[in-house]
Amino acid sequence: MRLLLVEDDDLLGEGVELGLRKAGYAVDWVRDGEAASAALSYEDYDLLVLDLGLPKKSGLEVLKDLRDAGDKIPVMILTAMSSIDHRVAGLDAGADDYLTKPFDLPELYARLRALARRHTGRTEAIIEYADIQLNPAAYEVHKAGEKVDVSRREYAVLLNLLENTGRVMSREMLEQTMYGWGEEVGSNAVEVYVHHLRKKLGNDLIRTIRGIGYMIEKE
Repeated sequence: MRLLLVEDDDLLGEGVELGLRKAGYAVDWVRDGEAASAALSYEDYDLLVLDLGLPKKSGLEVLKDLRDAGDKIPVMILTAMSSIDHRVAGLDAGADDYLTKPFDLPELYARLRALARRHTGRTEAIIEYADIQLNPAAYEVHKAGEKVDVSRREYAVLLNLLENTGRVMSREMLEQTMYGWGEEVGSNAVEVYVHHLRKKLGNDLIRTIRGIGYMIEKE
């Protein structure tokens, strides 16, 4: 999943960015509200983690502009502003969840997984397809009850395809789930990861739609 992190504290931002990457997210990090609005205007993100006390433009303004534009991206507010009034203002402005600093990374991960589930219409924590199980909380994939080792980017491709069964995903769409800014994208990266997934999970799982992209059929 592609995630935008908006945090002006360098130390905290570095820690959260690193943790989110290890948890399987492709992360872009900006440090002020104007940069956040610019990024949201030209990139497609699956999740937004937003501080409120930002330079140049407040997080609340970023959020209000986002919702006024009709953008329904799930938004997690991550802030030191912990009063009831701040929480109410953030939620009323369109935030989906609110986490105050200091916080534990595992709780942030769990809340983001919950936001992603709600946004995609999923209620179950584990994604099941035929004999394949994908567990986002444990970052694990099983086939016929046996654990299958997958890389971070193989996992990202599989998650995206399983959450969009019956829909063709272009190579560019899949690349967005695997790479943040500054990360080099190989010319045939998606093809390589799809090839690895087929070897591990079965050749018939992922269909190639020639000239368009890839898909997993609806069950």
